[in-house]
Amino acid sequence: QVHVVESGGGLGQPGGSLRLSCAATGRTFSSYAMGWFRQAPGKEREPVAAIVRSGSSTWYADSVKGRFTMSRDNAKNTVYLQMNSLKPEDTAVYYCAASTRYSITLNENDYDYWGQGTQVTVSS
Repeated sequence: QVHVVESGGGLGQPGGSLRLSCAATGRTFSSYAMGWFRQAPGKEREPVAAIVRSGSSTWYADSVKGRFTMSRDNAKNTVYLQMNSLKPEDTAVYYCAASTRYSITLNENDYDYWGQGTQVTVSS
């Protein structure tokens, strides 16, 4: 069992930055691939970024590529999502999730544990 908790959301300015954190407790954190998903009002939840267990490989949605960076610190049982050059369309609830899959997966069904989500609002 893994418990994940997101933090760091809030109000960001267009062009500004926010950093989300996801702290995990429970079984060995490094045994999980991790993902960030988001759900905007009236839209389906979508994958934003994902990272393999070691942190050596990442994936990003085209909409955030070059602006967002996902990383992990296995010693701290934490993953991060650094969000730069924020746009209003980044407004959404952001979810952190853990998967026992060895490789990166974008399929929600492959993720076993989810956080409650953190709201990110980008507005001037």
